[in-house]
Amino acid sequence: MSISISSLTSSLSSLSFSSQISQKPNTLSFSRSKSLPLSLSSKPARLLVSATVASPVESEATDLKKLVKSRLPGGFAAQPIFGTGRRKCAIARVVLQEGTGNIIINYRDAKEYLQGNPLWLQYIKVPLLTLGYESSYDVFVKAHGGGLSGQAQAISLGIARALLKVSESHRPPLKKEGLLTRDSRVVERKKVGLKKARKAPQFSKR
Repeated sequence: MSISISSLTSSLSSLSFSSQISQKPNTLSFSRSKSLPLSLSSKPARLLVSATVASPVESEATDLKKLVKSRLPGGFAAQPIFGTGRRKCAIARVVLQEGTGNIIINYRDAKEYLQGNPLWLQYIKVPLLTLGYESSYDVFVKAHGGGLSGQAQAISLGIARALLKVSESHRPPLKKEGLLTRDSRVVERKKVGLKKARKAPQFSKR
């Protein structure tokens, strides 16, 4: 009798264990099917928000580009008051037109393009301030190469050269301020055996 009772108890325990295993997958599969549609429905909303934020910046850039193209038919080189400035590796092509003193660099406002740096903005305005034309001309610039500092100084030389085409009488005041001189200084190349152009490694006797 004891053998039959023990066999019955073992069979019952095995049955209860198998029932627990069979119930777990049902609950897991049912919970996953509920969570899937929620995650899918939340993704498109994030994409729509990012698209609405980026649209005003693009519209401003396109508006400035249209303005420059309407004011400069035929491109930069076709304009009568034109000047080219260079500094280090930077090259700037400058066009002056009668206006209210707006400065546009590469289809962007000068303050935005030069990151609001007061020194770089001063480089650009010096030729116009010297002759008192800060609110008489609009400046359109196409610059490339080098960094923002070099581009700002190249724009200054380009504006000064363009002002000479307005009138040759502008030469003495611009020359007095040194605005017509091309700054030829560049970074000196590194030498073999040295750490930089002239800096030598530390001397060791042994």
